[in-house]
Amino acid sequence: MATSDRLKMLIDYFPTAINTGQCLVFISEDWRVELREQNNPSFGQNSKNVPIIRVRVFKKALNGEFVPGHYEDFQIEPVGELASQIERYIQNAIGRNIRENV
Repeated sequence: MATSDRLKMLIDYFPTAINTGQCLVFISEDWRVELREQNNPSFGQNSKNVPIIRVRVFKKALNGEFVPGHYEDFQIEPVGELASQIERYIQNAIGRNIRENV
């Protein structure tokens, strides 16, 4: 599965993200954040077929593994507004500026 066009557009907004070919990842010593496009057409698609970007937040546990925490689905048409809302969500979830580093 290749990186979607929507995720490729988001790379310009998040210069610290790593493109794995399947998702965009922000990673630090304590956090991992993934942005993935949901590909199931029946999963919450609206009449305009705006893709859903799922943002998953992982926190590093004491054993060193990243444990999945919460996630949120974003379905916003203009990429600039989508990036802005995702950035706000991540910053509030982890308490750090993702444009510098997670």
